[in-house]
Amino acid sequence: EHAADQLEKRMPEFMALCVKEAGKSLSASVAEVREAVDFLRYYAMQARKLFGAPEKLPGPTGESNELWLHGRGVFVCISPWNFPLAIYLGQVAAALASGNSVIAKPAEQTTLTAFVATQLLHEAGVPKDVLQFVPGDGATVGAALTRDPRVAGVCFTGSTETAWAINRALAARNAPIAALIAETGGQNALIADSSALPEQLVKDAMTSAFDSAGQRCSAARVLFVQSDIADKVLHMLAGAMDELVVGDPGLLSTDVGPVIDEDARKILAEHAARMDKEATLIKEVKLPEAAAHGCFFAPRAYELKSLSQLTREVFGPVLHVIRYPADQLDQVLADINATGYGLTLGIHSRIDATVEKIARTVKVGNCYVNRNQIGAVVGVQPFGGEGLSGTGPKAGGPHYLLRFASERTVTVNTTAAGGNASLLTLDD
Repeated sequence: EHAADQLEKRMPEFMALCVKEAGKSLSASVAEVREAVDFLRYYAMQARKLFGAPEKLPGPTGESNELWLHGRGVFVCISPWNFPLAIYLGQVAAALASGNSVIAKPAEQTTLTAFVATQLLHEAGVPKDVLQFVPGDGATVGAALTRDPRVAGVCFTGSTETAWAINRALAARNAPIAALIAETGGQNALIADSSALPEQLVKDAMTSAFDSAGQRCSAARVLFVQSDIADKVLHMLAGAMDELVVGDPGLLSTDVGPVIDEDARKILAEHAARMDKEATLIKEVKLPEAAAHGCFFAPRAYELKSLSQLTREVFGPVLHVIRYPADQLDQVLADINATGYGLTLGIHSRIDATVEKIARTVKVGNCYVNRNQIGAVVGVQPFGGEGLSGTGPKAGGPHYLLRFASERTVTVNTTAAGGNASLLTLDD
């Protein structure tokens, strides 16, 4: 909590780090610092509730039973570059609050932000021996950490492929079985039927797909729109994209900043080249002269014929649109589930029965109705997926700290000390 107070006081400094190192817009940087503060305070509150005293359990007279929570040992926290402050501090704070020591390995693209955040925690009173900062490349430093037999658990946010590699490394050790908490990617869909309000749908689709240059785990990748309203929605979407301003993330006028690095830009360019051949371009935002230098990628929207045209998540400002007939909604839901991913889902409909059917059928961790599908709030919308999108439990939720803990039960025969004195206090 002291760290949270200090982080709030130093908000401009950490905002500047997010802008300069991660290319985040000013609005996204403000939200990032606020989320980090929320994580620190929420996990402190949860630690008091869960770890402050044992839970009394029922049993026969003459016996007491208590359940205690304890830290597991050394946790390795591997955080991503797209939320270099919030996810980094969230992982570390959760592990520390649960009674563990932590080795923190941030993404190599945003090492400076994580380093300053680590300094803040040390200054707030976390011992340096308990929290150690280990920067470096994932393939070398990350791999060495996850195969070390002294590691009791790993908390990871990143790609599904890397999570598989970590899982294999932990399983290959001749050591105590480690805990793995992984939050990975998603092929996130937004479904809109003919009752959706087009203006609201387009606004929310724009935010979900292009905020933070589409570099959010929760970002909308595929918009399924009912054929009856598709022409109007696509026309409005193209018009709205004309208003996007791509440029310097340090300017308030900028809507979309750069992608994280040249490797990310090349992957997006390769995908766009494939889509130019296999799909129909709805709109490509024109890059200004100011974006001629740097890792800028023009936001795009394509119309696809089928979800099968996407074989993996495209992590950037690209929205794919698919039309569907009203009588094919069941097939749409089956196609989404068939991807194996289950992170976020957006629903735009004013028909309660349709909303309930979609929410009940699609296997996702976070479902948002008639709003955008990004920006989960700590303690309000616990975040995390299922299937290929992660292991759970959800970050920022009431069950998260439990995964960082070991449980121990203590049973005492109280009659051995002369009987059960509590019986004397019972009413006749």
